[in-house]
Amino acid sequence: MTRLSVNINKIATIRNARNGNNPDLVKVALDCERFGAQGITVHPRPDERHIRYQDVLDLSQVVTTEFNIEGNPDDRFIELVKRVKPAQVTLVPDAPDAITSNAGWDTITHADHLRNLVNTFKADGIRVSIFVDADERMVEGAKAVGTDRIELYTEPYAAHYAENREAAVAPFVQAALKAQELGLGLNAGHDLSLDNLRFFNENVPGLEEVSIGHALICDALYLGLENTIQLYLRELAQS
Repeated sequence: MTRLSVNINKIATIRNARNGNNPDLVKVALDCERFGAQGITVHPRPDERHIRYQDVLDLSQVVTTEFNIEGNPDDRFIELVKRVKPAQVTLVPDAPDAITSNAGWDTITHADHLRNLVNTFKADGIRVSIFVDADERMVEGAKAVGTDRIELYTEPYAAHYAENREAAVAPFVQAALKAQELGLGLNAGHDLSLDNLRFFNENVPGLEEVSIGHALICDALYLGLENTIQLYLRELAQS
């Protein structure tokens, strides 16, 4: 079954609004694991507007499922990841002022940079995933720099799902097939939800992990965190 990693950035956003520790990010992460999540994802940004660098250190001491740190690999990020040594690092090319991730890497243009990063992290025993668009050329470029996995940027799928789900998923199927051909592991994330997750998982071959934050936390406001995680797991199990 495709694994569910819960992105807890939005929990940190709520906490930071009042500069206290409510909600308690560490407790929420442990609750997510207890409720069935198979991983915890965090995306620290330079301005620490949600996940703080100290949060990553604190979580690294308690998370027992897969810990995935994603972000733009500036010097501070690299130092943090090398210190924590999570199960997985996901390289995302978002600008410091980006509201959220909005594109994958051009793995051809940035091949030398990505190759150096991959070698740096793999030397510390960290699995590396590169965030890419559903483009076979970018998948091939990711393979060429030595990454272990790719994460498909799924916002275009989510945006067009309602109008034509078969057309929306088609480029992701092709990218996944290319990843399989090349021996790359496959993750996916961004705007996946209870509405569109099952169809994506049913149709995209070889999907190992989805990282879901915004939609899941929004659903939890109405449905409760435990129930929501179980609903997402059910969508993955029934695919």
